[in-house]
Amino acid sequence: MKIRYLVAALIILSVASLFIGVTDISPLDIFSLSKEQLEILWVSRVPRLVSILIAGVSMSICGLIMQQLSRNKFVSPTTAGTMDAAKLGILVSLMFFSSASIIVRMSVSFIFALAGTFVFMHILGRIKFKDAIFIPLVGLMFGNIINSISTFFAYKNNLIQNMSSWMQGDFSMIMSGNYELMYISIPLLLIAYFYANKFTIAGMGEDFAKNLGLNYQHVVNLGLSIVALVTASVVLSVGVIPFLGLIIPNIVSIYQGDHLKNSLLHTALLGAVFVLLCDIIGRVVIYPYEIPISLTVGVIGSAIFIFLLVRRKRYGL
Repeated sequence: MKIRYLVAALIILSVASLFIGVTDISPLDIFSLSKEQLEILWVSRVPRLVSILIAGVSMSICGLIMQQLSRNKFVSPTTAGTMDAAKLGILVSLMFFSSASIIVRMSVSFIFALAGTFVFMHILGRIKFKDAIFIPLVGLMFGNIINSISTFFAYKNNLIQNMSSWMQGDFSMIMSGNYELMYISIPLLLIAYFYANKFTIAGMGEDFAKNLGLNYQHVVNLGLSIVALVTASVVLSVGVIPFLGLIIPNIVSIYQGDHLKNSLLHTALLGAVFVLLCDIIGRVVIYPYEIPISLTVGVIGSAIFIFLLVRRKRYGL
């Protein structure tokens, strides 16, 4: 797939996203907007579009990094317990730092997400049966254990409603002033780009990387830290978006190959286009109401995931 096609799709969907909503705003009226329309555009529609783009790009690249470092195509923040650990961190921050700032909550969520990811990678290193499908199943079980712990303490501390809001990804509540935390993903993704070649070498195995003079553990720690911090910021801002980091890198690898630096731009663009498309579908299918992004991405993403599993079995990938 050519970059220009993805860019064209991104521009078209972005423009469509700005003008889809309960309040009627037409592209033809863009130079004669009323004060109310202009306020809706800048306070709600533009922040929503920016948050969709950042979430789509960042979570897709996080999945690509995790797949590269774990050498498994079915590992992502969804299937490695990263998102579940981030939710547990949010719960802990609500329990012990209820009046803390958003930065403190993100820091706690980041610590838990990083710890959960490292535990999964440690489990991955101890498993002898390295089947590509078995590994993410272990990750899903690990994530369910963390999720069960979160649910238990949420019920015990009467915070189950608060936790439910983090479990369901939703862009409908995004407004100016409550999404800017996601901007932290941008410098982290730039770091990921500059370290892309090192992530690729690290993905070839510890012995191979060390023979080439690479500080293997440093690169792995950096990659997992980027994944944990980006995941924490996205979950804290918009909630959980399932399957995104799993399916987008796999789709890109089908036509672009496995070299991380060559796939990075394609993964970022396709991730943004996919989330935009799912968001627009969720906004128009039961208009004027809307379906949460976690549901639309979950339904479409699970169908694509099944296709990838069938394709792997059929072609022995």
